[in-house]
Amino acid sequence: MTVAITHLLTGRLAPLGPRAVPSGIDKQPVDGPRRLTRTGFAGDAQGDLRHHGGPDKAVHHYPFDHYAAWAADLGPLPRLGRAGAFGENLSSLGLTEAGVAVGDVFRLGGAVLEVSQGRQPCWKLNLRFGVADMARRVQASGRTGWYYRVIEDGMVAPGDALALLDRRAPAWSLTRLWRILYVDVLDRDELAAMAAEPLLPAGWRHYAEKRLAAGAVEDWRSRLEG
Repeated sequence: MTVAITHLLTGRLAPLGPRAVPSGIDKQPVDGPRRLTRTGFAGDAQGDLRHHGGPDKAVHHYPFDHYAAWAADLGPLPRLGRAGAFGENLSSLGLTEAGVAVGDVFRLGGAVLEVSQGRQPCWKLNLRFGVADMARRVQASGRTGWYYRVIEDGMVAPGDALALLDRRAPAWSLTRLWRILYVDVLDRDELAAMAAEPLLPAGWRHYAEKRLAAGAVEDWRSRLEG
């Protein structure tokens, strides 16, 4: 499995929405190599380090494959005219959530990355697109994108190949995880398997543990609506 990274994008902090919330979601393409470390790309920023960034969310990948479907859903929004609409660091064609699993290890340029989790969309997407329920639409669609942790630092440039090195948990596709979290939300067998998967971040395993204990699903409104 090898795909080319068509765009490498980073963003500075800027005010977002009527409350001028600091955010790094406005990613812009770069035209040369950038250093990638355990905390992300040089020059890239996140406004809310409690929920964004950090070792398990160092790099965000969003497939450009999904843009046509969003244009069909929403109309030809200017925001969808180029990569970066979803705040992604990496854009590509030919790789989506169905073909990516937690624990997949890739070489990208001089760095090595491991898929850590799917993206859980938040209310900042509503402001980014000017669509009141955009975060909920992204969650419901399964077109969420995903995050990497960085295993080896290195230089990365637009056009570098993302080449699969290892599949540590091939059964755990991001589509399967999305279905557990947002579709078959109280499937106890799947929740138990999710809670026991060591490659998942502790927070994701905790979601499964809480659902098993409570027999109920957590409230998504704060994350999706702000």
